[in-house]
Parts: sequence; C-alpha cells; structure tokens
Amino acid sequence: METRKILLYWSLKFLGDWNQIYEALAQKLEPDEEEAEELFKNVQSDYITFMDEEYPECLKRVFKPPFVLYYHGDISLISDNRNKLAVVGSRKCSEYGAKCTHDFVKELCKDFVIVSGLAYGVDGIAHKTAIDNKGRTVAVLGNGINICYPKENEELYEECKKKHLVISEYPDITPPCPLKFPIRNRIIAGLCPTCLIPEGRIASGTQVTAFLVMRNNGNLCCIPTKIGENSICNYLISEGAYLVETPDDVYEASRVVKKKPIFEN
Repeated sequence: METRKILLYWSLKFLGDWNQIYEALAQKLEPDEEEAEELFKNVQSDYITFMDEEYPECLKRVFKPPFVLYYHGDISLISDNRNKLAVVGSRKCSEYGAKCTHDFVKELCKDFVIVSGLAYGVDGIAHKTAIDNKGRTVAVLGNGINICYPKENEELYEECKKKHLVISEYPDITPPCPLKFPIRNRIIAGLCPTCLIPEGRIASGTQVTAFLVMRNNGNLCCIPTKIGENSICNYLISEGAYLVETPDDVYEASRVVKKKPIFEN
C-alpha cells in the first residue's frame, strides 16, 4: 500500500487522533487490506496527506502536523503563496468586538485569505464579513469534516464548502469535544504568519492560539480595549504584541503591501 494510503487508513481508523496514528506508524503496523477498502469507500470529502504536493510547507513546521487534512472547497486557499490572516476571538463578543472584527476584516479580506474556526462570535463574524465583501475564507474545524458545529453556523459552513474552504484533521462525522478545539488551533496558527485578535478573554481558546502564534514567531496583532475587561488583548500587548487601531496597522505588522484600487490616480 502506498504511503499516502497508509496515512489515510490510520487517520480513518483512529478518527484523526494524532497520537494513535503516530504510534501505528512508529511501530510499522500493517494496515488490514479489507478494512482499508471499507474505510476508503466511506470517505465523503476530498483529502490531502503529509506526503502530497498540495500540503502546505508552513503546516509541516507545526507541533504534531496533521497526517491527513480532509476538506471541502478550494484547497489552494491554504497554499504557501497566499497571504493568510488568522482572525480569532471571543465566542461571546461584545458589540465593540463585533464591530472591530467587521470593520477590520472588511478591509483586510482584500489582500488576505481570512482563516478562522467557524465558532460563535468573532470567528463567525470574520467568515461572514469576508464572504460578504468578496474575500476568501477558510474554516478550520475541531470536529469531523462533515459536521457543522455549532449548528447555528450551518449556512456559513455550507457557503464555505461551496465557494471557499473547510478543512479538518478529523474525518467524516467525528463528533466535537472540548479537547479537540485547542488542538485544532495549532492548524490555524500554523497556516497564518499573522493573527488578529479583535477581542478575547484570558484563559480561553484565543489565548491558546495567541501563544501558538508567538511560539511560531508569527505576528500577533491585538485591538486594545478598556481596562477591567479581563482582556487577553491588553495582556498580550503588554507582552509585546502589536497594538493595532486600524487595518493599516495589520498591513504594517505583517509586511504585506496593500493593493491599490485599479482606477486610482
């Protein structure tokens, strides 16, 4: 069996669990050919493996890079030659956080593929704003590729599947669980050299992503908020993250040149 099929087999058998896949590979266990045939027949998405040309180099450098990525949509959106911007934050964002997310993404989606986690709050607003403004967006799931979680974002999920990109290291209908979402965040941080946090809480999934970006030597951009808000943004700014007040600040931090309108004099 070719290597990419071996990776797919163990990924399907262990529902994307990185540690179990690694152990099977390290022990050089032989796939069961009959079981493999049945598992392969039930794959209802596209996929790329660590061995494939389309697999982005930036992901190969993350801690525990996914052996297989299942996807629906345009896989070129995560290629290394794309400018990708992670936008993550609070699931229960304030009106201020929602407005900042909308206003920043509306401008930044002209030059960046917007990458987020399809969660409530900042994530959903980032995806929707990019779509509404003719940008491109990538949803990175913390559950099986064929499950939309939360269900309230089903319309966004379907839109991303058809015209943008949905990816997951978990196959088919692997159910969501709380532990999978922080693990998922390493993919978001690995894909994007720059991360924007419009609003977030200390001791949250947003903080996990922020620390992963910092460990990757990425550009962490935070919008400040008022004191007394348990704000991860203010804390990260005090630790050296970029304080950003306009989309232009994100361009400067990421060193991406802003495109000029075609008809500008």
